[in-house]
This record gives sequence, C-alpha cells and structure tokens, in this order.
Amino acid sequence: MTPLLTGPSTAGDLLTVPQVMARLQLGRSAVYDLLRTRQLASITLGRARRIPIHALTDFIRTRLEQDAA
Repeated sequence: MTPLLTGPSTAGDLLTVPQVMARLQLGRSAVYDLLRTRQLASITLGRARRIPIHALTDFIRTRLEQDAA
C-alpha cells in the first residue's frame, strides 16, 4: 500500500465536500453532519471547507475498527 502523503502537503491533499461526498457515496447533509460533529476533520479557508486526505483515511480507518470490534 502506498502512502497518501509522501512529501510536503499540497493543495491536492485537500478535498472539497463534493469530492468527499463522491468518495464516501454520501449526500451533502450527511457529510456536513460528519463535519459538524467533528467525526471528520476539516479546515476552513475563507468561506471554503476543505478536508485533508489524511482526515478522510483516518475517519474510514476508525469506522472500520469500530465495526470490527
């Protein structure tokens, strides 16, 4: 498995809400609920919300561990 982040962070390491919606196959409200409840970490740049790729992979890993337990 190749690491998602191999060097300094770039703008490509940040996802938009629609990109996260597509990757998780969830609706807009569901993604914003995850952000609001801080289950999924994000940053705000001006008025734009961005989700670091590592935050998405951490979220998925945590959910998989919870389901396995």
